[in-house]
Amino acid sequence: MKHSFLYKNGLSIFFLSLFLLTLFAQAFAGWKAYNQELIEEHQQMINFFSYLQSGHFISATFENFESEFLQMVLYVVLTVGLRQKGSAESKSLDKREEVDRDPVPHKNAPWPVKKGGWWLKLYSYSLSIAFGLLFLISWALHLYGSRKDYNTEQLLNHQPVEDLFSFLSNPRFWFETFQNWQSEFLSVFTIVFLTIYLRQKGSPESKPVDAPHSETGK
Repeated sequence: MKHSFLYKNGLSIFFLSLFLLTLFAQAFAGWKAYNQELIEEHQQMINFFSYLQSGHFISATFENFESEFLQMVLYVVLTVGLRQKGSAESKSLDKREEVDRDPVPHKNAPWPVKKGGWWLKLYSYSLSIAFGLLFLISWALHLYGSRKDYNTEQLLNHQPVEDLFSFLSNPRFWFETFQNWQSEFLSVFTIVFLTIYLRQKGSPESKPVDAPHSETGK
């Protein structure tokens, strides 16, 4: 039976659509809030497209992206070696799993597997590399946006601005950073722990409903 494009890609389409919708909603609400702050400071309001280039929007957006990608790179890397008894998010405590086997070239294998050598080595860790790069890019853009927003406020208040390296030691930047990181670490802990005892029928993120609590892995 041939499935439709929507059926085959429903999960990614759904979440991409939600992402774009909520990103626009965030930008629109942030623009309104920022203009309200400008009015209170007796400053001229800015248009929506100018707001998208502001430090206020860039910082708020990428500090969230940053924490998500940090969560994912740590999760991908740490689940290679760390275990949690009874969790659906852990590999088995004892047996070797399918993901641990050495890659074997075959006609339907990705091209780096067929190529071998350094291409295969790089591809073998490409998921964590991708998440790591996305984290670093998001962190840098958060830093850029946060400094830009901070300096805008400083100028409005006739205070001195900070260069990039000085701003790296500014507690405001690290407050923004850690308040997002800790929420991501908590969310990972909850899914690792709750899948020991709770079930969701039909979800690949859950153990079978009748599985014992001590069963580790899906």
